[in-house]
Amino acid sequence: MSFKDKSLQCSDCGATFTFSVEEQELFQSRGYTNEPKRCPSCREARKSERYGNSGQSYRSQRQMFPAICAECGKETEVPFRPREGRPVYCSECYSKVRLDK
Repeated sequence: MSFKDKSLQCSDCGATFTFSVEEQELFQSRGYTNEPKRCPSCREARKSERYGNSGQSYRSQRQMFPAICAECGKETEVPFRPREGRPVYCSECYSKVRLDK
């Protein structure tokens, strides 16, 4: 099935928004049969009301710490405070190290 970008009107704020080809493919892959009724900003506001996130996702609330990858030397961020004597890896190197074990 081929998709085309569609212009839809938000049921909450009345703004016109684009339901992109990528979003349509995502909806189909998840088994959704209806088009979205709300624009992205109203969807996010509704999620915030429902889950009490105050508009931020869990990932954006998590404190990240700067670190240098022990394997490749690249600067990265990790969700924990690095401790001296313990190796810290960037996501690419962590995947490699993890597969080796």
